[in-house]
Amino acid sequence: MINEKELMEFVKPYYEDKDIMHNMWHMELVKKSVDKILEINNYDVDYDSLVIAMYFHGFIYSDEDKIRAWLKKQNYEEAKIEKIIKIAWESQRSEEPKTIEGKILHDAHVLEGGKNYLIVKTLITGSLRGQDLQETLEYMRENVLNKNKCYLKETIPLCNEMNEVTQKFFNDLIEGIS
Repeated sequence: MINEKELMEFVKPYYEDKDIMHNMWHMELVKKSVDKILEINNYDVDYDSLVIAMYFHGFIYSDEDKIRAWLKKQNYEEAKIEKIIKIAWESQRSEEPKTIEGKILHDAHVLEGGKNYLIVKTLITGSLRGQDLQETLEYMRENVLNKNKCYLKETIPLCNEMNEVTQKFFNDLIEGIS
């Protein structure tokens, strides 16, 4: 069972210095997406591991050792620790998830905020990185357009729609400013 208070105390510092699109609000949006996916299809999942991994997905790539140490301190068994770590890694956009929890978290991460959110997130993070619009659009062309993929039968159409909306927005904007 998750000790939510201790989990929040551990993860909050990792998100405090992140930009507005990757902070704790981002965690709330991903959790909403996780819960929506679980509403659509009643998957038999290890919900505790899924939620814990969700909170680690934003820093698993930089602090896996600290995460493991914290989980051990919380008296999680080694098999549970390995499962949580695997799910957190599988949630990364560039990964191809194998576990059902990893697929759910991966797809929830891709679909957070709905079909227009990817556009907003890209524009805001570009601005936060100090990019001008042209640089952000180039980044979008190279790293965002049709780069998102989902793995669950109920999320694939949602992802396709999001990719189509993003592509149309991009094309319309390029046409309008060219």
